[in-house]
Amino acid sequence: MTSSANTTEPAVAATTKAGLSSVKLLLVLVMGIYFGVVLTKSEVVRWQRVHDMFLFREAHMYLIISVGIVVALISMLIIKRFKFKMLDGSPVAYTPKPFHKGVILGGMIFGAGWAITGACPGPIYAQIGAGEWIAVFTLLGALAGMYCYAALKPVLPR
Repeated sequence: MTSSANTTEPAVAATTKAGLSSVKLLLVLVMGIYFGVVLTKSEVVRWQRVHDMFLFREAHMYLIISVGIVVALISMLIIKRFKFKMLDGSPVAYTPKPFHKGVILGGMIFGAGWAITGACPGPIYAQIGAGEWIAVFTLLGALAGMYCYAALKPVLPR
């Protein structure tokens, strides 16, 4: 009997450094594309919808945000009840952030940016994907804001 290479090991999809398989990453990409389509079809990526929301002209965005909150609440209850795991196998853990005056200031800056650009972080990508190339500047502004926050975090109010 001759010895040959070990062929009993199961075939496994390519994995990343974090241990995520390419199949899981593809699933995340497909879900992200689906989310972008939902944002686009529900018109939450339209600047005029966001503008009308901040001027209290229509309830469209408030209804969508309310549905999102309810879905998130139900999802968190299901995740806790059935003890779901993250894609890398670690348990899902929720730790509330402490409330302080910096949250109010940050929320006001976030809201102002949202009102001016018509997008919070998720819809930026949907806008770019829909061909609204001006949203690239929104993305650059969001990234700049993120890096400024990281740099200034030690001196910001707590």
